[in-house]
Amino acid sequence: MAQVQQDDDVQYMGNEYMGEDLEDDAEALLQAIYERISYDTDSDNENDVVSKVSDTTAVQARRGKDIQGIPWDQMQFTREKYRETRLREYKNYENLRRSHDELEKNCKSVEKGGNFYHFRHNTRSVKSTIVHFQLRNLVWATSKHDVYLMHNFSVMHWSPLTCKSTEVLNLAGPIVPAFEMRRHPSAYQQELGRVQMSTMCVKRNLLVAGGFQGEMVCKNLDQPGVSYCAKITHDENAITNAIDIYDNSSGAVQLMSSNNDSVVRVFDCNDFSVLKSFYYPWAVNHTSVSPDSRTVIVVGDNPDGLLSDSQTGKVIATLKGHLDYSFASAWHPDGRYFVTGNQDTTCRLWDIRNLGSSLAVLKGRIGAIRSLRFTSDGRFMAMAEPADFVHVFDTKQDFAKCQEIDLFGEVAGISFSPDSEALYVGVADRTYGSLLEFNRSHSNSYLNCLL
Repeated sequence: MAQVQQDDDVQYMGNEYMGEDLEDDAEALLQAIYERISYDTDSDNENDVVSKVSDTTAVQARRGKDIQGIPWDQMQFTREKYRETRLREYKNYENLRRSHDELEKNCKSVEKGGNFYHFRHNTRSVKSTIVHFQLRNLVWATSKHDVYLMHNFSVMHWSPLTCKSTEVLNLAGPIVPAFEMRRHPSAYQQELGRVQMSTMCVKRNLLVAGGFQGEMVCKNLDQPGVSYCAKITHDENAITNAIDIYDNSSGAVQLMSSNNDSVVRVFDCNDFSVLKSFYYPWAVNHTSVSPDSRTVIVVGDNPDGLLSDSQTGKVIATLKGHLDYSFASAWHPDGRYFVTGNQDTTCRLWDIRNLGSSLAVLKGRIGAIRSLRFTSDGRFMAMAEPADFVHVFDTKQDFAKCQEIDLFGEVAGISFSPDSEALYVGVADRTYGSLLEFNRSHSNSYLNCLL
């Protein structure tokens, strides 16, 4: 993954961040939306303009309000017209430019129109932000009522139950480890300045944030202060691309970092000492440890992914089929299947028992597959593109049926709640930045009227 120039004061979104301007007609449509929102305000303050876009409830959505609060009825054009323009003009980022003709032929035919998760609420009290267009793992739900997301230099906690947001980690600097951890003999630590967060993970009551300069900051959610902070690599191109927190075979909590220096590191979560380091021939963009903690998916700046031994790092199998670099992976809870997401706009489904070729190829609408998640019961798999679309597949129907969540804005991350009852989508946008909540649909859907 190429190093990206950062700006401490501005969060760039979407195609503008990639240095690719939309065509004139698409940009004119988007500008018209923004101008219409600010039409009746005398303030030049962007925050004042943004605050005029209100939250949206399930009741309001059923009565016709746009779930993001976009006032389409006041526009010179329809939502359908803007979607058509967006689909035509959006430019997907690729590192390797190859023909997709054969790939298109191999993609699975999928029936859309599923209603697995219904819209519940869109809050603008917390707004997702991103600083790297290829890294989109910035939203995590630890329960149906606890969601963590990145906003500028902070990690925010959002409670859908109380509708309140709280800052839990501030990375604007300086960042200093808690006194008791500074004295710990096995954990090398150092004070850090401002950290631009590239990725994060929240599991097992532990929050871990990775930075652009190879930083890693850890916080136990039930303890004050920072538990660990240090640069885990001093390589010139040292971005921490992904973090995975998991239980090893003996039940101990460990974390695995994936970095641009081509190294995967395993840390003990008690004292944050480095237990293992695995070296690969290319930058590692994402890893996922299997449910039995024996194997790990390794994907990065190479079309081929790897399945490796989690204890030794030794390659077990090479995963061939993708045409570009991969940035996402996930295991089905049964441990027999896993998925990889790629900049060739596809997700591939693999069977651990036969890795010669993928079982299925699932196609996105406009861009790379940047984030993948399974529900804890394995029934559904969510696949996020960099902008506008999140797809939810029914695994029990052989991935042949899908719900397409259609929105406008960059997708900062997606997360199912551990009980599989909620799906959260972080939207990064100057005007419509928000957190979307969807609840699992059940046969007793008549209860939705109570929401």
